[in-house]
Amino acid sequence: MSATGDHGRKTEPELLGFGALIRRHRESTGINQAELARLVNVARSYVSHVERGRTRCRRDFAVRLDKALNAGGEIIGSWEELLESIKASKYPTFFVNFPKAEASAVMLRGYETTVVYGLFQTEAYARHLLPDEEAFKSRMRRQAILEKSPRPVVSVVMDETVLYREVGGKETMREQLEYLTELSHRERVIIQLAPVAYYRGVWTPFAIATQPDQRQVVYTDKAYGGETSTGADEIRMVTEAFVTLQAEALSVKDTRTLIRRVIDERWT
Repeated sequence: MSATGDHGRKTEPELLGFGALIRRHRESTGINQAELARLVNVARSYVSHVERGRTRCRRDFAVRLDKALNAGGEIIGSWEELLESIKASKYPTFFVNFPKAEASAVMLRGYETTVVYGLFQTEAYARHLLPDEEAFKSRMRRQAILEKSPRPVVSVVMDETVLYREVGGKETMREQLEYLTELSHRERVIIQLAPVAYYRGVWTPFAIATQPDQRQVVYTDKAYGGETSTGADEIRMVTEAFVTLQAEALSVKDTRTLIRRVIDERWT
């Protein structure tokens, strides 16, 4: 439901909530809209529009507001929640926050074609792939899933070429493959390698996060970013692809044997 603002214009409740948060922070610091506008280098009328839920500001403006009002990240966090809620209302099937779905999952399944599955990457391997510090830290934080008790079932199939594709040098690759072997012995972690071949219906890396209520969220890689969905057709296609991959992949034991051989022959 939307509220009706000035001149009959409808205002989304999420915008009203975000604006109210800014107003509370501004008033708690004892400054008026004109003073805040000078601090963040905008017109007073723009601050007014944001506080009244009449416009959705950009993230960089939310960052400036957070700093000017000493909000400790609360305004930035609220802006990100606002963006997520607006997208979710417009695209309920195709916009879901996959990292959140991943963090709450009871089972994770995935397929990777070119690099080691993100949750299984060592720091050295991930840092080479992600020179951006925030992206690197985000990936490392995601790996806390593997330390949960009980951890979700994590079943991953990777193309065997990931063992041979050098990322960060020989030492990094050796450490990474040793870590894959160690992970494969952990309870509820299943790692398999798929021999180089054509697999019908398998076109791109993907991940499936099964929630405690058995709802499923899928993420597929695209040329420019990725796509997350809860649509029945997308879930069916990706699930069928995973079943095909598991049927054709090496067993867990044979996967460990291949990893060891590649370490000894290529990365030692």
